[in-house]
Amino acid sequence: MVSGPFDVCVSGSGAVAMSLALSLSAEGWRVAWARAAAPASARADVRTYALNARAIALLDRLRVWPALKAHATPVADMAIRGDGEGRLNFSSWSQHVSELAWIVDAAQLERLLGEAMRYAPRVETVPPLQGDGPPVPAHLLAICEGKHSDTRAALGVHFDRRDYGHAGVAARLRAAHPHHGLARQWFRSPDILALLPFHDPEPGSSYGLVWSVPHARAQALQAMSPADFEATLNQALRDSDPEAAEQVGTLTLASEVASWPLALARASRWSGPGWVLLGDAAHQVHPLAGQGLNLGLADVDTLVSVLRHARATEPWRHAGDERTLARYVRQRQWPTQAMSTLTDGLLHLFADDRAPFKVARNLGMRAVENLGPLKHWLVGRALDA
Repeated sequence: MVSGPFDVCVSGSGAVAMSLALSLSAEGWRVAWARAAAPASARADVRTYALNARAIALLDRLRVWPALKAHATPVADMAIRGDGEGRLNFSSWSQHVSELAWIVDAAQLERLLGEAMRYAPRVETVPPLQGDGPPVPAHLLAICEGKHSDTRAALGVHFDRRDYGHAGVAARLRAAHPHHGLARQWFRSPDILALLPFHDPEPGSSYGLVWSVPHARAQALQAMSPADFEATLNQALRDSDPEAAEQVGTLTLASEVASWPLALARASRWSGPGWVLLGDAAHQVHPLAGQGLNLGLADVDTLVSVLRHARATEPWRHAGDERTLARYVRQRQWPTQAMSTLTDGLLHLFADDRAPFKVARNLGMRAVENLGPLKHWLVGRALDA
């Protein structure tokens, strides 16, 4: 067991919290893990994550990636379609990388991180937080509690949240034909439909569904029988892209259907004396670019790097020093704001049914498709959120 005072108290129970605790432990910091009890749920977690290169590099350093990779699917290509003639095609070959992303099972990722936490040196599990301070003496309180963080609220930090009026609908699907590592996304005013290539339940012919739809539509989809849901989904695919529908083949459900509300959110402050926010506790973006968890893991990577540098160059500063934490915030604000602005802008651009906007957005997609350097830059940003 580790005895206090601790260098860092990490509050949270998800992938961002565990990745931070493991990373700090590997750097030699003494860590208290204030693990909140996960809410009980009778439903299986059907979410899939698209992890970028930076996130995978972090998980590899934590020795979690080799086991996770055995159950993950590489994305070799991505096809994005507008609601007209607009289209974008991205390939790993043109980016000079082996894959654009890896699609992983959310529950499997958290399970493997949890197993790693059991053997992490210099980490002690402590009671969950009750208020705005750590339950044990610690120089730094790292808040990774997600979008509904009670600790953030207790600190008086405002969380500016704008509900999109949409919900994300998720499920696992079987397809009649192989996916060949191709991720597909359709901007269908007012919804966005995405099929992420996956290995489960049918290796090479499965998808993770992410469907952003208005709240009422999400409720209707969840209330449908499996047969009605499948018929609705397959019809949406045929209406959006007959050629792709033929290539994918008939889709059938392989799981329950889950949904959650979508919003754009940002904390008014990300750090203060002795505390810092990471992941969804600091920011929330629309999932249309699949960057939510990538942003959170990039927060972890950056904070650990900043703390490492401060310890090497300014050893008199403890982990909760305000100047040190301000460096972390400066390094993370721009890339997070850029991704937030991009996803929010795309969502609103494709939500407008007026003819001039429809023409403009599809012309814009075609222009980007023909501008190789711009495409390369866009994918580069997504690979290193």
